[in-house]
Amino acid sequence: MRSDFRARNHPAYWAILVHRISGLLLALFLPFHFWALGQALQGEARLDDFLRWTEQPLLKLAETLLVLALAAHLTGGIRILMLEFLAWRAWQKSLAAAAAGLSIAAGLAFLLNLV
Repeated sequence: MRSDFRARNHPAYWAILVHRISGLLLALFLPFHFWALGQALQGEARLDDFLRWTEQPLLKLAETLLVLALAAHLTGGIRILMLEFLAWRAWQKSLAAAAAGLSIAAGLAFLLNLV
């Protein structure tokens, strides 16, 4: 039981968990994204109404969280590729922290652009 707790408290475990959850959230987002793109096929007025609706602050927050999920999934994927294709080094333990830092930086940069 004790070794199970240590495994779940390891940074690599949390990096894998964030990568998988962000992937699931992005997959759940895709139908909404395709629906939004479909609004353009309904005509210019319909698309303009939809774009006006997206200016709400709650949707801007959701958009920021989406960018954060994209960044987390991207950096987590790069981390996995580095683990797979590069020789193991002690510095690779820090890849989880670097992935998290880059993801948060991308989300904050997007949020600052909205303000």
